[in-house]
Amino acid sequence: MMNENPVALAWPEKGNEVPKAVFQREDIYRLELERIFHGAEWHPVAHVCELAQPGDYKTMDVGEVPVLIVRGQDGEVRVFVNACPHRGTQLKTEARGRAKMIECPYHRWTFNPQGKLMGAPGLQDFPASFQKDDYGLRQVRSAIVHGLVFATLSDETPDIDTYLGVSAGTIGRVFGGEGELCLLGYQKVKFNTNWKEYSDNEGYHAPLLHGAFRLLQWQGGKGEILATDRAHKVTSAQLNHAPDNGYLNDYSLIEKFDKNQPPESIVVTLFPVTIVIRHLDTISVRYAIPRSPHQTEVHYAYFARADDSEALQRHRVRQASNLLGPSGLITLEDGAVFNRLHAGSRSPGEVEFQRGVTDDYHYPRQLQQNDEAGNLVRWEHYRQTMGFERG
Repeated sequence: MMNENPVALAWPEKGNEVPKAVFQREDIYRLELERIFHGAEWHPVAHVCELAQPGDYKTMDVGEVPVLIVRGQDGEVRVFVNACPHRGTQLKTEARGRAKMIECPYHRWTFNPQGKLMGAPGLQDFPASFQKDDYGLRQVRSAIVHGLVFATLSDETPDIDTYLGVSAGTIGRVFGGEGELCLLGYQKVKFNTNWKEYSDNEGYHAPLLHGAFRLLQWQGGKGEILATDRAHKVTSAQLNHAPDNGYLNDYSLIEKFDKNQPPESIVVTLFPVTIVIRHLDTISVRYAIPRSPHQTEVHYAYFARADDSEALQRHRVRQASNLLGPSGLITLEDGAVFNRLHAGSRSPGEVEFQRGVTDDYHYPRQLQQNDEAGNLVRWEHYRQTMGFERG
């Protein structure tokens, strides 16, 4: 049973209303770190192709806990707390790198890529009870699904298959198989918004906010939204061919190059805050990190299939950043709206969801692609996890 909630918040009775205070209050943010980011949830931290060779490492944060993802000399990818077990010094600060050994800069304790302590200066002066095998890097519980590496800080998190449900298969569809990808690169940005405003994106706004859809006469085909029991959201839509109406100097930017897959958009929004996308030829994972109640950092990671031709890889690079990057044709306006959502949530009252809502207390699991009611399952999971009572 969850302990009595230390944070007082009146949650509305209606299922389609959310109090604006959850986007602003520091005490709520601290509780989110404890119960969600450091609690019983799985968090994507890397794709295995970001760690292609033994000794490759990547740094990431799960909530406010720094983690180090490393491929060992045995080929296994492990997740460790990015802190020396001696005095807690952060071991690596670079976003990515490669090292034969991991050395603490403070006292030069040295670990191999499997996390084992190999040596420490002055061992002869340590207590007789000291055993090197007791001082390896602290390993974090992890799992790999279609190449995507998940980490959790809780022993109570359900197994990864139960946790992901049907969204696991959709992640496989995004990656085009078992995850045989190669990394193309990153774009990284900080939005002046709460992590829930960032992850609250939905299909209702898409044809209304994004000017590129109108200018390019780009209309989506049939699509649907599915919300899972653990509050993940799977959105899929067919993509109709957009005519070359002269707005783009290079029309190939929005063409479908890879003929082995249909022109479609697949978006997997994993609770709490990671997004996995395939749109046309773009394959992307958006790793998001809450930095405060008022700022969210997002790493847009772009991938290609390992067996792509050189021409297809070049096309994916251009399409990824120019279409779905933080300043892309499709997503440019999102960043501005995130900031304006956060400014607006300083006002009193509630935000409301309307499109696709069938009644005040029902949380629909299957919806049309332009409904916003699919987010209500996420909000109900959030409310229950946080322990907020209605009324």
